[in-house]
Amino acid sequence: MSALKDRLRSDLTTAMKARDQLRSSVIRMALAAVTNAEVAGKQARELSDDDVLAVLTSEAKKRKESAQAFDEGNRPELADKERAEAAILADYLPEQLSEDEVRALVTAAVEQTGAAAEGMKAMGKVMGVLTPQTRGRADGGFVAAEVKRQLGA
Repeated sequence: MSALKDRLRSDLTTAMKARDQLRSSVIRMALAAVTNAEVAGKQARELSDDDVLAVLTSEAKKRKESAQAFDEGNRPELADKERAEAAILADYLPEQLSEDEVRALVTAAVEQTGAAAEGMKAMGKVMGVLTPQTRGRADGGFVAAEVKRQLGA
């Protein structure tokens, strides 16, 4: 079993003992999402830490998008709840890269692949180099937008 999944389970027990309802519900939701990912597909499988991390990243992204939608819909109480849930999920994610760090990684990847001369045709090459470095640590949409900007699209 993955260490991250074990950590989630032990933290759930701790949160339940502390009667922390928000943390308990968020961790339960995260464990349910992990379980759903394990049984998705043709055959059930045990997720690795990277797979669990991908599930948690997806759940955190959903919370941020929901908070933004609630803000736009003038529902600040629901937006605050979504942000609180996202903050709890962030405890299980690696530290996020700043925009400047992402820009520096993109610049290095463009230089490494020699993609500047090829333009947008080389976006796949650059993203192939960047994805392992930024997975779970930066928003993929922002990374792709920065690659496009640096390749001159």
